[in-house]
Amino acid sequence: MKILDLFNSFEPLRYGLIKPYIIAEIGVNHEGSMDKAKRMVDEAQAGGADAVKFQAYRADTLTSIYSPAYWDLTKEKTKNQYELFKRHENFWKKEFEELKCHCDAVNIEFMCTPFDMESADFLNNLVNIFKISSSDITNKPFIEYICRFGKPIILSTGASHLTEIQDAVGWIGQSGIPLALLHCVLNYPTADKDANLGMILGLKDKFPDKIIGYSDHTVPDNIKILAIAVLLGAIIIEKHFTLDKKLPGNDHYHAMDKDDLKKFRASIDEIFNVLGSFAVSSLESEEPARRNARRSLVAKRLIPQNKIIEPEDLTWKRPGTGISPKYMEKVFGRRARIEIKEDSLLEWIWLEPEK
Repeated sequence: MKILDLFNSFEPLRYGLIKPYIIAEIGVNHEGSMDKAKRMVDEAQAGGADAVKFQAYRADTLTSIYSPAYWDLTKEKTKNQYELFKRHENFWKKEFEELKCHCDAVNIEFMCTPFDMESADFLNNLVNIFKISSSDITNKPFIEYICRFGKPIILSTGASHLTEIQDAVGWIGQSGIPLALLHCVLNYPTADKDANLGMILGLKDKFPDKIIGYSDHTVPDNIKILAIAVLLGAIIIEKHFTLDKKLPGNDHYHAMDKDDLKKFRASIDEIFNVLGSFAVSSLESEEPARRNARRSLVAKRLIPQNKIIEPEDLTWKRPGTGISPKYMEKVFGRRARIEIKEDSLLEWIWLEPEK
């Protein structure tokens, strides 16, 4: 599935459970290596992701030189945002054009989050949708700038109050652009107890006409976090992706690798096999039970030919291949056309037609 197919076919669902569109968030885990970036694309595709996503930024336009860290310093020791982002800013227009071509070649969708107007401008020619980071949810001028491109938007909602999400939805809504909202917790990594997956239901309740998804920062050893998100109705799943979770720094420590992604994809397939259809109906496999475990009207005693059938003549027993007990009132008062032996399942042909 392509992301535009999801937006174009989306209708608010009572249950909201469909197989999720999976985005492998490479971000800057390539650490400036094109070979590593392409290998991550290949492994994400092999693992079952629908898309890969990168990040495009310049430290000078993203952060002040005085911005403090907000991540786990035992995993990423850089204490200053500017220093960290400066280290990972070397991919730009030319590099992302090359990655877009590589994604097309291996049949996985290319996405990239812009963090400034310049990157948004050149990414417009490379992406089918725009992803806006949680960090920009209150950045009205930037959101309105993105809206000018007229493409669907995926907006993460990490660290946001409901009123802030409503404001951003309102700004985007003025342009009439399709929108997806991703529940997200801005802790790196997010403890399982802080995943707060119930907010997926909260977003579905407050924004019933929007696609709702989940951007996850928990440690991927616990695949059930993502599975629960899907069962709660997350239609898009975004998860950081790496070649090696043991690599130092940045996002590797809370990212999936190819094997994790395969396990998640397999778990989703298993979940939907178990879920089956949401239509309420008897299954074909239940037909033997329908025939044999249900009850039929049975002669409680011998019923002579021409006798008018009375309540004392009947009971109900298995199997259910005769006249159902729900028609008992229609049987009373009819005349038996033949002698009906005790313990026989009644058949309509044995009874005179209703007058």
